Amino acid sequence: MRHRKKFNHLSRTSAHRKAMLSNMASSLILHKRIKTTVAKAKALRMYVEPLINKSKTDNTHSRRVVFSHLQNKEAVSELFREISEKVANRPGGYTRILKLGNRQGDAAEVCYIELVDYNENMLSEKTGGEKKRTRRSRRGSSAAKKTTTPATEPTAKSVEAAAEETEESKASDSEEKKEE
Repeated sequence: MRHRKKFNHLSRTSAHRKAMLSNMASSLILHKRIKTTVAKAKALRMYVEPLINKSKTDNTHSRRVVFSHLQNKEAVSELFREISEKVANRPGGYTRILKLGNRQGDAAEVCYIELVDYNENMLSEKTGGEKKRTRRSRRGSSAAKKTTTPATEPTAKSVEAAAEETEESKASDSEEKKEE
């Protein structure tokens, strides 16, 4: 029985799967984004996130543990130098999967898996384009009803100001017609 065993074997032997995930994790760390199938990306996420979490503590033991999984010196040094600094205050969720659709040859679902803190497009949308959002509903809210007051009589000053504006606009319109 395979109750509560949720690891995806990806139709590979154990050695092949470990080597493939190691290579994909190294590529993800070095390039910050790779294109792969959704099943492999989900398996890679489970493989690489504990390694990134381990890189937050920079000591010899954690470097050796990460190296035993990755087997790539450049990827380990990149992980402990740059990536660990960027994710130091993040509690988890270091990767993002962006689905692209189906591959033409075999109709496999393809996606990008990327490190969250390295996507400049999404970071710029977050910081640059912050708009104040208002909640809209079809029924009137109680706050809107409270702020609405009955129509008040226009004051004498506002009536005079409106009259002056209309006179000025009429005068400018007549001048434009004369020029034509």
